[in-house]
Amino acid sequence: MLMTDNVIGKKLRVLATVRVIFVTLLLGSFVLLQIRYSSFLRPRATLNLIIGLYSLTIFYSLLLDRTRHRHNLFAYAQLFIDAIAANILIYLTGGIESWFSFIIPLIVMSASTVLNRTAGYVMSTFNSILYAVIIGLQYYKRIPLEYASLLTARDFFYNIFAHISAFYIVAFLSGYLSSRLEKTAKALEQTDSNLKELALFNKELIENIPSGIFTTDNDGRILIFNKSAENITGIGKETAMEQKISGIFPFLENLTDIKRAEGIIKHQETGERIIGMTVSSLRDISGRNTGFIGIFQDLTHVKMMEVEIKQQEQWATIGELSANIAHEIRNPIASIKGFLEMLKEGRVAFEHKEKLTEIVLKEIDRLDKVITDFLTYSRPKPVEFSKFDLSLMLEDALELLSNTTDARDSITIRKDIDRPLYIDADRQKLQQVFWNLGMNAIEAMPSGGELLVSTKKGNGFIEIIFRDTGVGIQESNLGKIFYPFFTTKEEGTGLGLAIAYRLIEEHRGSIKVMSKPNSDTSFKVLLPQSNGRSE
Repeated sequence: MLMTDNVIGKKLRVLATVRVIFVTLLLGSFVLLQIRYSSFLRPRATLNLIIGLYSLTIFYSLLLDRTRHRHNLFAYAQLFIDAIAANILIYLTGGIESWFSFIIPLIVMSASTVLNRTAGYVMSTFNSILYAVIIGLQYYKRIPLEYASLLTARDFFYNIFAHISAFYIVAFLSGYLSSRLEKTAKALEQTDSNLKELALFNKELIENIPSGIFTTDNDGRILIFNKSAENITGIGKETAMEQKISGIFPFLENLTDIKRAEGIIKHQETGERIIGMTVSSLRDISGRNTGFIGIFQDLTHVKMMEVEIKQQEQWATIGELSANIAHEIRNPIASIKGFLEMLKEGRVAFEHKEKLTEIVLKEIDRLDKVITDFLTYSRPKPVEFSKFDLSLMLEDALELLSNTTDARDSITIRKDIDRPLYIDADRQKLQQVFWNLGMNAIEAMPSGGELLVSTKKGNGFIEIIFRDTGVGIQESNLGKIFYPFFTTKEEGTGLGLAIAYRLIEEHRGSIKVMSKPNSDTSFKVLLPQSNGRSE
């Protein structure tokens, strides 16, 4: 594994420090031995070797910066010199009987750590040769090193074999560990670099997102407050970090109970701002709650636009209602005016006056009905809730419908009503709704047919269905039938279904229609089973 000169340079500094510490300990122990043992072998030469190693370490330190681009070669030079010095020390301290043969494995480990596995094997080979030569020469008495007479050739051979084996084993193990350490270090460096890039990306993303973002700990203390949050609230990050989130957003008293929220804050420059916010929990990799995160926007302009749109819709509705009311009123008034002018001018024969008077009265009644229905729609009375059995009320309504002129001969009314159906509602208003739905169904079957009224309970609601076999409703008209004054009948006011829709809404229910031309039509009403009150 190749390494840069900078990395080797750092390792060489560590090696020099370790060398100084080892030599210092060796010198200290040597001085102590000199004090206690006068028979220590070659004490002067050993002391000179130690001093020489000190001097070399200082020399290495001076050359380190000058060999900046040749640290690899400089490292090999130091290791070879260390190996020679170690073997000289072994020679000076008794050869085969030396206590310092353990230094050589340390040098092999240094080679693998400072350079690589190959350097460890190189230093193992070099030290093996030097050590074998010294021990061999000692055995053959080619150098002046005495040894115990009990040591045989086999002992010398085994000593050399054991030491050389130890050198290579240390080279293998230290090289393996060194390479693994290098790979791990590079992986950690890459991971650290990736984490830094990811952290920078997240920071840039959070700071540049147009929505305000904050995070807090479990106690609500602010940890992150991005740039958009500063702009929306008018509060700087430093100021925000000194307080809890409820100090900035008063409507966030208990974060654990909030998913979505809207509230008002006071901006230092622009005044009150309407804030829309989503809050959720933050969890670590183990799933433990570590705090909360909130994403919010300034909804002030959106709310102002909504108010303007609603006002425009209201004015448009008022204009449409006014036009429809004028149309519905103008026709009867025009008829009444024409008849009265004819009566005033005497252009009507006596025998026709009674008939014209009946027409005028009929138009006046029609005019009164239009105004009465419109007032019912536009100024609804408060809902008066009471508990009663809806099934009995439906029975009474169907009995009345079956006795109307239109239904008496050609309409069959069937019912599939559960009993009892207790509901908390306004009896009079629901009776008006079901009467309107029933009359609407009967009028949709001019040639006769069948009206089926059924009920069903479930999920806290009561479902009431009026299904007729009449002419059906055009698809283009399905979305308009609940509009005020929309009607396809010649004599209809177009307020019956609009009133029914309004009354069902007041009970927190819903009404839907399903129909096709020349097919069955079904009106489905859903009402809360026990309580329709507004909280």
